[in-house]
Amino acid sequence: MSQFDLARAVGHESKPSPVAWTKRDLLLYALGIGAKKDELEYVYELDERFVAFPTYPVVLMLKGASSDVTDFSKMVGSDRAPGLPEFDPNRAIHGGMSIEILKPLPLQSGEGWTLSKKIIGVTENKSGIIVDAELMLRDPKGTPFQSRLLDSTLEPKLLAGASPKLSRLDRKPRTRQRTASRIMCGDYNPLHIDPSIGKRTGFGGVILHGLSSYGFAARAVLKSVPGELKAFGVRFTSPVRPGDTLETSIWEMGPGPDGTTEVAFVQKNLATGKIALGAGVAYIRKGAPKSKL
Repeated sequence: MSQFDLARAVGHESKPSPVAWTKRDLLLYALGIGAKKDELEYVYELDERFVAFPTYPVVLMLKGASSDVTDFSKMVGSDRAPGLPEFDPNRAIHGGMSIEILKPLPLQSGEGWTLSKKIIGVTENKSGIIVDAELMLRDPKGTPFQSRLLDSTLEPKLLAGASPKLSRLDRKPRTRQRTASRIMCGDYNPLHIDPSIGKRTGFGGVILHGLSSYGFAARAVLKSVPGELKAFGVRFTSPVRPGDTLETSIWEMGPGPDGTTEVAFVQKNLATGKIALGAGVAYIRKGAPKSKL
């Protein structure tokens, strides 16, 4: 039995935080997740098809409205929910991430956009406390744009469920991971650059942030199954280090909700032989044109 009253945290809502982005932020994010010159719609602002890569909103909780370097500890640890113990933000590990895309993102925000957070579940196991939270991105009029479910530590209970039965392999794109992607993706957690913190937290050195692998996987999925991404979720199952090569295996599963196609995927770290992203699932509206505002 926990020494903390974890149930008190469930339902806790943080004060909405201001968020903002520019075309430059979208370009840096696309480069940070490995977008290449044949993906001009993500890396060239004058391309008539230029759009935000659909998973960009996952970095807004780390970026906020700042156009400068942010203090990671303050960004993720400033709002302590009742019933939860004090914790070191530098030791927090993503267990999973899912995004549901309600509307296409404008190319630049302007003022008035907010990100709200509500804790929807808290559990404890031998490895730590698992906090499940829902984050909602809203425009200045309060219109929801993206709904996210975030598991901040170990075991997600999100869009990504149990590993699916796999029927047909579509593609195995590979990519190498690098530390510079943390900056392009707006993640200033020192765990991803400072070896001493990685050693202190039991990882033996620097590990790369999961949101980078997340973006690489999303690109691989959309290259294999082109269309409009409506939802995307994963479990983060093992760490990735600088220079590791990742292989994403993708399977088209069949019809999904609301006219989408369900796609299953896993991402394997070829350096360790372990699955880095597991229980991946995406819902894609095939053939739908990419939108921009």
